[in-house]
Amino acid sequence: MAITPRMVQELREKTGVGMMDCKRALEEAGGNLEEAVTVLRKKGIATAQKKSSRAASEGAVASVVAADAKAGVLLEVNCETDFVAKTDDFQLLVKELGGLALEKAATAPDALLALPYGKDGAATAKDLLVAKVAKLGENIQYRRALRYQGDLVASYIHAGGKIGVLMEVACDAAVAEKPEARELAKELCMQVAAAVPRFVRREEVTESVLRKEREIYRAQVLAQGKPEAIADKIVEGKMNKFYEESCLLEQPFVKDPALKVKKHVEAVAGKAFTVKRFERFVLGEGLEAAPAAG
Repeated sequence: MAITPRMVQELREKTGVGMMDCKRALEEAGGNLEEAVTVLRKKGIATAQKKSSRAASEGAVASVVAADAKAGVLLEVNCETDFVAKTDDFQLLVKELGGLALEKAATAPDALLALPYGKDGAATAKDLLVAKVAKLGENIQYRRALRYQGDLVASYIHAGGKIGVLMEVACDAAVAEKPEARELAKELCMQVAAAVPRFVRREEVTESVLRKEREIYRAQVLAQGKPEAIADKIVEGKMNKFYEESCLLEQPFVKDPALKVKKHVEAVAGKAFTVKRFERFVLGEGLEAAPAAG
């Protein structure tokens, strides 16, 4: 019986298994869909679909930066247990997905998982992921990624893949090539990982955020019984503290708290080094943890 692309697609949708494995199973089953499912189950491949409903809140945050440091990707891939997250198979999967996202400039799950994978391009990134699910025996989910491209891109991964930061810097080509500039960018990523700023500089803080903070601080001051006449001055003092905590360039530098980040940047690279943006991923944030065994 001739195996049609439609039959292969139907089996794939039913089992979550890669196209080539589905085609071979259908050939072995003489085109019978249910028998092909049994063939895949016997081989231990058709397990991905069942596992996809299980909570996956472990895994890794990782980064891949191009050799010329002009582009980089930060991504999160989840699994069910820390044990699997530490395996070479899982770590290689994360690296391969990150490499694809970097090379093809595709980060959205649907777009990335649909990319051709392998020497002949017959498989996809989803096939790769499904194969890892079958091998490792856990639900594995490519959750999210972002890609920066610019004059200089840097990253930092903390705590074995629990926290990751990606940063884009604007500078001229000569500065971007300097080892001290690249090291500075990495230090700033470490700063973001440790001190959790929300903005690069105070000019980026939105009016709605400022209004909300002022309302909170004013209510706090009045609740302490401070007179209206001095409330505004106290609120402005608290706002300065807010900027220091929330804006990267105004934070105390983690390696030397007596020095502001902005001053450290100027001392190392001058004014021709401008942080454009950053993103910080925390593993599993917003996800439901897997229930404890037993």
